[in-house]
Amino acid sequence: MNDKSLYDLERSGLEGFLEDLGERSFRAQQIWHGTYVDLAPSYDDITTLSKTLRAKLARELPLDTLQVASTLESRDKRTRKSLFRLSDGDTIEAVLMLYDKRRTICVSTQVGCAIGCAFCATGKSGFTRDLSAGEIVAQVLHFARDLASRGERITNIVYMGMGEPFLNYDAVMKSIRILNDHNGFNLGARSFTISTVGIIPGIERFTEEDSQVNLAISLHAGDDELRTRLVPINEHYPLGPLMASCRAYVRKTHRRLTFEIALIDGVNDSANDAHKVAKLLAGLLCHVNLIPLNPIPSSIFRPSPREQVDAFAKELTDAGINTTVRMGRGVKISAGCGQLRGRSH
Repeated sequence: MNDKSLYDLERSGLEGFLEDLGERSFRAQQIWHGTYVDLAPSYDDITTLSKTLRAKLARELPLDTLQVASTLESRDKRTRKSLFRLSDGDTIEAVLMLYDKRRTICVSTQVGCAIGCAFCATGKSGFTRDLSAGEIVAQVLHFARDLASRGERITNIVYMGMGEPFLNYDAVMKSIRILNDHNGFNLGARSFTISTVGIIPGIERFTEEDSQVNLAISLHAGDDELRTRLVPINEHYPLGPLMASCRAYVRKTHRRLTFEIALIDGVNDSANDAHKVAKLLAGLLCHVNLIPLNPIPSSIFRPSPREQVDAFAKELTDAGINTTVRMGRGVKISAGCGQLRGRSH
């Protein structure tokens, strides 16, 4: 029994695996097409393979690593969140968000999270382990099959769920290569976004990739004192060095950065807070997403009222910074990171 899933392998790895089994190379393309184009949920659905080979693959290279533990859907059916149970019993979350033209899935990269942001439910659960590339890919395929049944497909994947992507760098990048493969799932590189809380070594490594994948920074504050209160890892990666790595990324790649700010009532949403952010980002090719906090029941933090969010946005826009207000999705179904998992424990 192999301890990897099919989803853990890039196409070249699958070819090597089949070669070791004594199978001919063209079988790899049949499996790849069946898995990532036809979205087959099991080997039995890849009918181009013999029954003998299907049985052998099911034993040696399992196809799926997730079981749905529970699912919640918003009343307008535009947001759906699933709690998945992994093969070792751990649980993770992923969210599907339906927009007018986009079908976006938010995936997890770790079981729990070691960052411990003050306003995040995942951080309160602590860190258990990294996800494999296959466990990340499996989240995507679960929702891809659901959309395919309605004649739709995923248009965007955001690595913004449970965990810090750049603390699981290799698995995250491998999952993107698998899903980007033009002979398979074929989602364009610019349709992926990795969101990091500001892990500088990860940003520097990603800069050298010279990738078309989008990069987002969870900023949340424009000064070190407040940011450390909200995002404790700021103590290790403070704003000065963080912004230097961001500017180096833009110089090298010529790609626009996105900064995300969860606005918290009376904490980081004042005009002075906005002024600090504007000063920090001055002259940088970037875009800011302002998102009223998705509240969790155990926290004292509450989302900023809409008028305060709009005033913050105006301050940034007047300073020449492209800014978008993104209202929270799925508040009533605990779609904030880690909330459904927390309820199940």
